[in-house]
Amino acid sequence: MYTVSIFANPEIPFLSPEIVQPVFDNWKPISQIRWLMIGVACEFDVLNYPRDFEFYWNEFQKLSVDLVIQPTAGRQKRVLIADMDSTIIQQECIDELASEFGVGEQVSVITRKSMNGELNFENALRARVHLLKGAPFSLIEKVLKNKISLVPGVRRLLATMKHNGAYCALVSGGFTVFSEAIQVDLGFDESRANVLIVENGFLTGYVQEPILGRNSKVVALNQITHRLGVSAKDVIAVGDGANDLGMLAVAGFGLALHAKPSVQKEVKNRVNFGDLTSLLFLQGYSSKNFITV
Repeated sequence: MYTVSIFANPEIPFLSPEIVQPVFDNWKPISQIRWLMIGVACEFDVLNYPRDFEFYWNEFQKLSVDLVIQPTAGRQKRVLIADMDSTIIQQECIDELASEFGVGEQVSVITRKSMNGELNFENALRARVHLLKGAPFSLIEKVLKNKISLVPGVRRLLATMKHNGAYCALVSGGFTVFSEAIQVDLGFDESRANVLIVENGFLTGYVQEPILGRNSKVVALNQITHRLGVSAKDVIAVGDGANDLGMLAVAGFGLALHAKPSVQKEVKNRVNFGDLTSLLFLQGYSSKNFITV
């Protein structure tokens, strides 16, 4: 059995029975439509995976609506593993830091190519960090205070999953100086990221090796699940960049959230309009079950 999830951006609650009805009628459902949030999210069950899923996915995208289908069993996960930049926060920290240091355009070009899988992540990170050589460490606090904002829905996501016993980890290809602050603010159980090397209050232009990249995110997922005594099937993972692909493939449910084009081609579970509460809807939580902090 499979569950079909349909949702829109919670800030624009326009989803209606009329929008949902055509796909509901065509896919021979074995349940009624369940509304998880009026105007925003609903779901229903089908016995078999629809052969015309991609057709309806594209049709819904034209309407700014997301469509996901997954096995019904085991939807509610025990572990959340999340990327940070452009997933939990709306920015790429290194781009914001580079902008403050006056090398923003050079760094952002490399970031875009790296996140789209056009460049090796590790080499691209080394190149970007090298451009930050000589930047005062104080710029990091300035960026954290003035430039970093959270993706909508993240506080409800963390609070609701933790309330229901889930372990939440932030696994980032960014830097610990940012991820540790985000961890504390949101209540992640742990965070992993790269370490910028600093001497006498200035960035040296180097990052501590080995770099936490695509393979390291998979290693982190495996280490966390082993330590908790659960399996990868118990994990919901979310990310947007090419360095998240391994993690998304290994997790029981991997979601590409507002992802780069190359990532969308590789991942079948894609959300382009919903916010981070989409991860709750996908696990069967209704808005009345959300924990608000």
